[in-house]
Amino acid sequence: MTVSDDTARTARSAAPGTLDGIRVLEIGDHQGEYCALVLAGLGADVIKIEPPGGAASRTFPPFADDEPGTDRSLYFWAYNRGKRSIVLDLDDEADVATTRRLIAEADVIIDSTSHGYLDERGLGQETSRASNPGLVFGRLSPFGDVGPRRDWKASDVVHLALGGVVMNCGYDPDPSGHYDLPPIAPQSGHSYAIAGEQLAMTVIAALVYRHRSGAGQYLSCAIHEAVAKNTEGDLMSWVALRTPFHRQTCRHSAPTVSRYRTIVPTKDARWFMTTTRDSALLAPFLEKYGIGGNVRDTDGEEDAGSRVLPGMEKGAGSNMDAIEHTIRRYLYDDVPWHEAQAAGLMWVPMRKPHENIDDPHWIARRTYSEVEHPELGRSVTYPTSKWLATGSNWVPGRRAPLLDEDRADILSSGATTRPRGPEPTRLLERMSVHNKPSALSGVTILDFTWMLASAGATRFLASLGADVIKVEWHKNLDPRRGGAPVGGRAAREMATGPVESRWPADLGGPVGAQYNNKNPGKRGISLNVKHPEGLALAKRLVQQCNVVTEGFSPGVMEGWGLGYDELRAINPNVIYAKQSGMGSQGVYGRFRTIGPVAAAFSGVSDMSGLAEPMPPAGWGYSYLDWYGAYSFALAVVTAVLHRERTGEGQWIDASQCEVGLYLTGVPALDWSVNRRPWQRDGNRSPHLLAGPEGIYRCAGEDAWIAITCSTEAEWARLVETARRPDLLDRPEFGTLAGRREHGRLLDKEIESWTSGQDAFALMEALQTAGVPAGVAQTAADRYDRDPQLRALDWLTELEATNFGRWPVAAPSVKMSETPQHAGGIVNRAAPAYGEHNYEVYGSLLGMSEEEVDALRADGIL
Repeated sequence: MTVSDDTARTARSAAPGTLDGIRVLEIGDHQGEYCALVLAGLGADVIKIEPPGGAASRTFPPFADDEPGTDRSLYFWAYNRGKRSIVLDLDDEADVATTRRLIAEADVIIDSTSHGYLDERGLGQETSRASNPGLVFGRLSPFGDVGPRRDWKASDVVHLALGGVVMNCGYDPDPSGHYDLPPIAPQSGHSYAIAGEQLAMTVIAALVYRHRSGAGQYLSCAIHEAVAKNTEGDLMSWVALRTPFHRQTCRHSAPTVSRYRTIVPTKDARWFMTTTRDSALLAPFLEKYGIGGNVRDTDGEEDAGSRVLPGMEKGAGSNMDAIEHTIRRYLYDDVPWHEAQAAGLMWVPMRKPHENIDDPHWIARRTYSEVEHPELGRSVTYPTSKWLATGSNWVPGRRAPLLDEDRADILSSGATTRPRGPEPTRLLERMSVHNKPSALSGVTILDFTWMLASAGATRFLASLGADVIKVEWHKNLDPRRGGAPVGGRAAREMATGPVESRWPADLGGPVGAQYNNKNPGKRGISLNVKHPEGLALAKRLVQQCNVVTEGFSPGVMEGWGLGYDELRAINPNVIYAKQSGMGSQGVYGRFRTIGPVAAAFSGVSDMSGLAEPMPPAGWGYSYLDWYGAYSFALAVVTAVLHRERTGEGQWIDASQCEVGLYLTGVPALDWSVNRRPWQRDGNRSPHLLAGPEGIYRCAGEDAWIAITCSTEAEWARLVETARRPDLLDRPEFGTLAGRREHGRLLDKEIESWTSGQDAFALMEALQTAGVPAGVAQTAADRYDRDPQLRALDWLTELEATNFGRWPVAAPSVKMSETPQHAGGIVNRAAPAYGEHNYEVYGSLLGMSEEEVDALRADGIL
């Protein structure tokens, strides 16, 4: 059972988005375009202020029909759909005055200009907010507002290197353990999306607070900080265990490089992502669809230090042999992966992005939209939605604006008229540890999430001030509790090598570093909802909560009697939000996924790696778990704003895969317009015209640096720093286009120099010269030696019961009026199992400690 047919139909309606009536000004370069795209997709009126000649992203390839032109960049189309354009010269006093008027009429600004640019023109956040007290001013910058590297230059590949992503992504080393290939920066534009998604979520939280208080505020997000916390296991493994991680081909980075595989080739040289599961499921499937094989429960291959995917813990190596021998017999289109999924096996094709466009599941979910391009006389297919909902709808919008297309309309229109619904309930402000209000004060979430993609979302909501009550039952615990060092923090701080890890000895803890980082700021209760009395308690809690979140397979909550139709009968204004791999509605609602499986199916794994015939390198962690968490939090906070404005609750059906599909806009357009499938190009941006650009070997073992030169001035400074004036005399390197065309040859010349240099010294020298460069940093580099991250207070120390005081990742967006706090309203790290039973059942349901004890004794709590 899923939701009712009426609910599903409503979710596909063409109602306006939640941000209908909200006006956003986007000022700056391509770094801020993704954030503004998300706001436009949720219904905001986004006005893009472009300089004379247009935004630089209008020059980014690919182009429609491969014909360059101001209005033909598919990159620009993908990131500017649904916006309006006006050209204003901010060095002209009249245009500055016009911009000042637009700011006075705006609700939100997304600013990605260089430091001081708007301030010098009297348009900075302080001046703008003084003229418009309700303004939410969101700033996105490479390295933040403060710190020794505030003015450093960056690119997408430089951000992914400095932030640690690339040292988690790449190919297996050779048999000696030497990495003979560079780490991989997954393409494309992920650093801007990682930061932009988090800023968009926080902008909407700020709008929730403004709706209640009338006050705007200043938000600041450093792309470097946001990316540095996006990796998964490596950071907390280093923080708690001093254990480094190593990259592996298309599977999670881990303390040791395992023998297990996750991708296998087909007869026609395509790839499938598979997991072995256990013999009870795998053996009969291979007998029917494969060639059989030596399938077993265990073969002694488990390496204590290797992380393998869920479903691969037993017999992974030999079972994968049997799977590989089977899949090699099939053509890519003939692999029986639907049947494998029906048998409970997590098999999916390693798709190229365009191969999802015509998939019946995404058609049923309206994930893609046909957007008319009248000047071309045709429509083009875009990914336009990340979830289904009965209230917070995604709006496809029109195609990206022609340059200055909307000048007359923008200059003739006055301030936006914001639709008003029922007056929201005014909530008493609960001061945070900063002695200031919180954006989501008064929002109470009954949280059935687990793992990362869903539990990570409620972590962000707790940081914004929501009271998140994490529900667990000991027979199905959130599994990421490992990573507690033997000897505690004292042992870690004295260690000069990896510290032995222990796993929870009982239900009370220790919490463990990974779980601690995914669940801070929450209160924890135990509850057996399969027991009739436990179910009754759950329903009583629903009456006291605003939001119910869950991350189970489709149908689990409904099977317990806690589906949306039941919940809204109890609490008519409840927000019910679920996240699963494929989404519950559609053809694949029962299919099984985890982060890497979702990434493979969505196309983002195939987009990462060296050019074919090399296999995809994929992502070295569950990227769509973190990204899914950002997006799921965005869905919930958008629903909260919708209810503040209308009084209505809603049902949300979010999907990890759709989050990935939303990131594939450019290749989807390239296929739709040019019928060109995506092709990997290693560590070069497929869009930014740059040369050289790549990740280059430095002195020492597995030491690398990312460098991008996108202007002639940067190229000249690189040559000067390298003391290679001869390169300026090479005709093939005489232009930016030539350097791009001869990139492989140029890479060899650059690496012949960098391979003898210390990576960190070289980074400092290049940045001093004004060249975007960044070391490919490990978790140790980020934690131990990155002065910019320290200046940004990127980690927060919190106390956890049975675990002690440890750092966790702080929220990436700084908020001036409602500052976030990783410890939430409880000012604590992640809760132990059932830690807050007395407190929650007492305060919400009026139960005594004796009643709680009795329920525990009866197996209900």
